[in-house]
Amino acid sequence: MKSSLVIELIHLPEEGKSFEGQIDPAIYNLPKHDAQPVGPLHYELHAQRFEDELLVRGFISSAFKFRCNRDNQEFIQTISLDEFGQSFEIEEGNVDLTEALREEVLMNFPSYPRCDEADEPHVCEIEEQYLAVDKDPDDGVDEAPESNSDDQWAALDDFKKFKD
Repeated sequence: MKSSLVIELIHLPEEGKSFEGQIDPAIYNLPKHDAQPVGPLHYELHAQRFEDELLVRGFISSAFKFRCNRDNQEFIQTISLDEFGQSFEIEEGNVDLTEALREEVLMNFPSYPRCDEADEPHVCEIEEQYLAVDKDPDDGVDEAPESNSDDQWAALDDFKKFKD
């Protein structure tokens, strides 16, 4: 598995060349509380030079472990771009595509990850007691959890498990 994808312009034929492979997931270098890669970045790309520009098109994908915004459960979702395309201004030498591929994948992260959009989707099951905060007890929803304190901020103490 490669640690980067570098196009050597001197070896690039006029009609372009196809590149296929995997890049080590260490390129993402995400904070531990963020989504984490569960495999390499896969690519199938075609690169072609047009005077002082390198056009790269193709497919990229990478799987990540996310945490659901609804039920706080972890799930795996693959970020795939079937029509990746980017051009690079070039002179001579080599062009490193690694950072551009990394950024493209990260820009396509879901804004609000949900386990019903996972590679193997499942129903988000929110505990009903948390839906009861603003509900009338006659709606058939369990009562909201009781607070052990009159302090309105005491509920935040329950979030200690999410601390880094």
